Amino acid sequence: MNTSTSKLKVYRYCYISHRCLSLSAPYFGSEKRRVVVTGVGVVSPVGCNVSAAWSNILSGKSGIGQLTNAAYEKLPCRVAAYIDRNDLDIEKCFSQSELKTMARATALALIAAKEAIQEADWNPAADDTQAHERTGVAIGMGMVDLMDVCDTNEALKKGYNRVSPFFVPRILPNMPAGQLSIKYGFRGPNHSVSTACATGAHSIGDAFRFIQHGDADVMIAGGSEACISPLAIAGFCRLRALSTSFNDNPQKSSRPFDDKRDGFVMGEGSAVLVLEELQHAQSRNAPILAEVLGYGLSGDASHLTAPREDGTGAILAMRRALNDANLLPKDIGYINAHATSTPIGDAIEARSIRSLFSDSWRDMAFSSTKGAHGHLLGAAGNLETLFTILACLEGKLPPTINLENVPSDMRGMNLVPNTSQEWQPNGNRRRVALKNSFGFGGTNACLCIAEYRE
Repeated sequence: MNTSTSKLKVYRYCYISHRCLSLSAPYFGSEKRRVVVTGVGVVSPVGCNVSAAWSNILSGKSGIGQLTNAAYEKLPCRVAAYIDRNDLDIEKCFSQSELKTMARATALALIAAKEAIQEADWNPAADDTQAHERTGVAIGMGMVDLMDVCDTNEALKKGYNRVSPFFVPRILPNMPAGQLSIKYGFRGPNHSVSTACATGAHSIGDAFRFIQHGDADVMIAGGSEACISPLAIAGFCRLRALSTSFNDNPQKSSRPFDDKRDGFVMGEGSAVLVLEELQHAQSRNAPILAEVLGYGLSGDASHLTAPREDGTGAILAMRRALNDANLLPKDIGYINAHATSTPIGDAIEARSIRSLFSDSWRDMAFSSTKGAHGHLLGAAGNLETLFTILACLEGKLPPTINLENVPSDMRGMNLVPNTSQEWQPNGNRRRVALKNSFGFGGTNACLCIAEYRE
C-alpha cells in the first residue's frame, strides 16, 4: 500500500467517525428502516378533503370547468381544473396579514398539511424538543404563480414603494415548506423540490429516504401548485401541450390514453402525506395507511419536453423503484400512470410499461386519475400517490375516465376504463403498486407503495 492511499483511508475513517459521533439522531444502523404513511390531506379540484376527493375519484366525477374570464377568450385552451371558491375559500382560512406573506400555492399546502397532521395525530407539545427536531418537511412546487410577477411588475411602474416586501418570499418555490416548518416548529430536514411535473413524487421519495437513513423519524411531504393564469395557459398553449378541442365540453377535455386525447388540462391544488418510521408510528399507536417500499429516479437526457421515444427513462425509474423495494415486476398489481392526456407521452408510458412488465402486464391494472382532476404539475405526483395509497388500503382501483376509444397500441391493457374496479390479488398476496411521475427536462420518478402488513 502506498503512502497516499494509506493517508486517504485514515482520513476517511476519521471523517466517518466524527460524523457518527456528531449526529444527534439515535439511528446508526446500516439496515434501511421501514417507512409508513400515517396521515393524508388534500385540497383539489375533485374535493377539499380526503373523503370527498376519494369518493369523487371512484365515482368518476370530473372537476374540470371552463375559464370564463375575458382574459382567456382569445386563447386556444379555455378549460382548467380549478378549486371552486364554494368548496374552499382561502380568505376564511387565513387572516389578511397572513395572506400577504404567501402565494396561493403555499396556502393550499398549509390547508392540506393540517388535515394530514390531524389524521396522523402528530402535533408534538411545544416543549418536546426531540420530536420537533426529528420531524422534517419536504414540500415542492413546480412553478410560481406568474400573475404575482406580472402584477408586481406593473406595481413597480407606478413606484418602487408599490412593490410588496413579501414579493420575493411569495414567489420562492421553497416557501410552502418554509411556512409549514415555521407554523409547526418542525426543525428536521427542510427540503423543497422543483422538478416540474415530477415534483410531488420526488418530494415524497426524498422524504422516504430521509427517514430510511435516519435523518428524521417523521416527514411531512408532498407538493402544491396554483399557477392557473392567462400567461401560464398561453405559455403551455404555445408549447402545444394543452387540450384545445373540448372548450365547450370541459369535463371531456382530459382523457388519458384515449384515442382523441389532444393535450393536458392544467389543475391546481395540494396533497400532503405524513411519512413515519414504522417503530415510531407503532410506539404511539398511529394509524398506518400504507407502506412506502421503494423509490426510483432517472433522467431521459433527451429533450426539453418530450420523453424518449423508446421509454427508457420511464423504464429506468420503474426498475430502480422495484430494485429499491427488492421486488420483481410480477409482484406489482397496479400502476397509477403519469398519463397526462398528451398523444406522445401516454403512448410512450404505455410502451415502457409493456416492455418492463413483458411477462405480467396482462394480469395488471393501470389507470390515470388526471381525467378527473387534470394535471396539477408540481402537485400531480403527490395527489396521485395519495389515491394510490387509498387503492392499496381499500382494494379499489380508481378509474381512467373519458376513456372511450382505446388506441390499437394499448389494447389488451386493463386501463380501468370509466368505472372503478375491485382489487383483489390472487391468494393472500399483498397489494403493491407503482406511481409514475415524469417532468419536463426529462426528469422521472417512481414510487412503490404497498398495503401495510406486519
